[in-house]
Amino acid sequence: MWLLPLFGLIAGALVGSTISFQVPPIYVKYMSVALLASLDSVLGGIRSILDKHFDGAVLLSGFFANALLAALLAYLGDLLGVDLYYAAVFAFGVRLFQNLASIRHHILTKFRKRREELR
Repeated sequence: MWLLPLFGLIAGALVGSTISFQVPPIYVKYMSVALLASLDSVLGGIRSILDKHFDGAVLLSGFFANALLAALLAYLGDLLGVDLYYAAVFAFGVRLFQNLASIRHHILTKFRKRREELR
């Protein structure tokens, strides 16, 4: 079951790499924070599957809400002349590493238990 979000991420990366689409330079900042927020949601979904409390509605709402909030924060920062997108980059970067650490910990724990059972 946890392979479904990973498959979606890989499929999206493959489709994105084969389709030639140029983001105008003015929107690069917004797209980067929205992508970071979306990736955070995907890793959070994988983590919740491994923790056995996955909810598709929470994943989808978090995916779009995080992406929109991050892009809005970057836009408001541009209006004010302040680089507020750094706050989104920092927040989602920290969450990405926390989710990745949790996923890694879960996988290593499961691997160690199987190895002990085989002995």
